[in-house]
Amino acid sequence: MNRTARAFWIGSPGHGEIRDLTLPDPAHDEVVVRSLYSGVSRGTETLVFRGGVPESQHTAMRAPFQEGDFPAPVKYGYLNVGLVEEGPAELKGRTVFSLYPHQTRFVVPASAVTVVPDSVPAARAVLAGTVETAVNALWDAAPLVGDRIAVVGGGMVGCSVAALLARFPGVRVQLVDADPARAGIAEALGVGFARPEDALDGCDLVVHASATEQGLARCLELLSPEGTVIELSWYGDRRVTLPLGEAFHSRRLVIRSSQVGTVSPRRAGRTYADRLALALDLLADPALDALVTGESGFEELPEVMPRLATGEIPALCHRVRYDADPARDHGESA
Repeated sequence: MNRTARAFWIGSPGHGEIRDLTLPDPAHDEVVVRSLYSGVSRGTETLVFRGGVPESQHTAMRAPFQEGDFPAPVKYGYLNVGLVEEGPAELKGRTVFSLYPHQTRFVVPASAVTVVPDSVPAARAVLAGTVETAVNALWDAAPLVGDRIAVVGGGMVGCSVAALLARFPGVRVQLVDADPARAGIAEALGVGFARPEDALDGCDLVVHASATEQGLARCLELLSPEGTVIELSWYGDRRVTLPLGEAFHSRRLVIRSSQVGTVSPRRAGRTYADRLALALDLLADPALDALVTGESGFEELPEVMPRLATGEIPALCHRVRYDADPARDHGESA
């Protein structure tokens, strides 16, 4: 069988292109997946698109099914929802999530796909990778009932964290962002909103996801004594300066990193598969649709990605639409 596909590549920093390819024949333990949707996580993917991954992090930043090397040419991405066209009987015809780049059809091991629950529309399931990051962050943060919490940075990751924190009993959650347009998203997620200068202080926990040194400095100001900042931002090749000579020591503040590449040590008994399955289950909540702020067709990516990188298209998750059979996509139009 002749299996052809088209894939989005970063040909050089700041320049994207669509390439044709022929897929290999699948082995007995592999699946052929036809993409329904993929997602562009604006923070990480646009950094890669601009060629901003520092050389020291080239290995750590590789996506599971990346082809090529940083800075370019490289095929990069990790939010894909598709339909299994060929494979084991228990997967054939199922809608699945995988950490695959932007490509119309692909072959991966059956173990690399996770079935999307019937309660989660395929169009929303593209958020699974980012919600998985939020799950890991909260495993690291270990919030308690009644905590006063701020999430500084209303991007895709920050909003995902805020959405999950909104479910904790008795907590005060405030999304903090310089963009007043994020207030509507905060309302849809069921959390408070403030600009940085107006944020409520006295926080037991602050989650930082703005990827700015100003944001991280503000996080320290918002903490109560003995409070903790969970740092989720990825700064690429930028250096960050912090006011650690002020009240940082006297108030015994903590800054702790969290990174989705490893399962939180606080949940050492859990696997990557457990974490992703949990993220997909959590996506049954329609409030998370607020995190998808735009959509375009796959063939438009070479024109859309530069606009996402410059901020001309302001986005949290930008969804990429592929041709699909609406009747098989949880009843949704593709």
